[in-house]
Amino acid sequence: MESLLLPVVDEDGAPFWEYAARGELRVQACAAPDCGRLRFPPRPCCPNCRSFESEWRAMSGRGRIWSYVVPHPPLLPAYAAQAPYNAVVVELADAPHIRLVGNVVGGPDAPLNSVDPGRLRIGASVKAVFAPAGPDLTVVRWQLER
Repeated sequence: MESLLLPVVDEDGAPFWEYAARGELRVQACAAPDCGRLRFPPRPCCPNCRSFESEWRAMSGRGRIWSYVVPHPPLLPAYAAQAPYNAVVVELADAPHIRLVGNVVGGPDAPLNSVDPGRLRIGASVKAVFAPAGPDLTVVRWQLER
């Protein structure tokens, strides 16, 4: 049986996943004194000032659905049992230029199909929840805010 897709953890992004395992949503930021620009995906050099100094800033974990899709039929066989599921792009409230991809679910341990696709709307408010996706990986998913 084919498994669900999991992110590949690389050196630049490893802190993102370490914070997620602790239930924290953090974004890489330039640590140069005159810059401080947030960036995602993580990378070694600031695209704004070219500094190699960085830090990880805590985000509120809140955002809004910028875009979404409900694949019909599921794109990979492993997702057939999860249908209908969604894939969303979330714009962070703290940093609207940063968008994360994930799924809207009913709660941290809920399956991908735990939210009726009819409830999804562009602009809907969401908050981050953290779900174990393997022995050493926690992924960020999203829950609709009331």
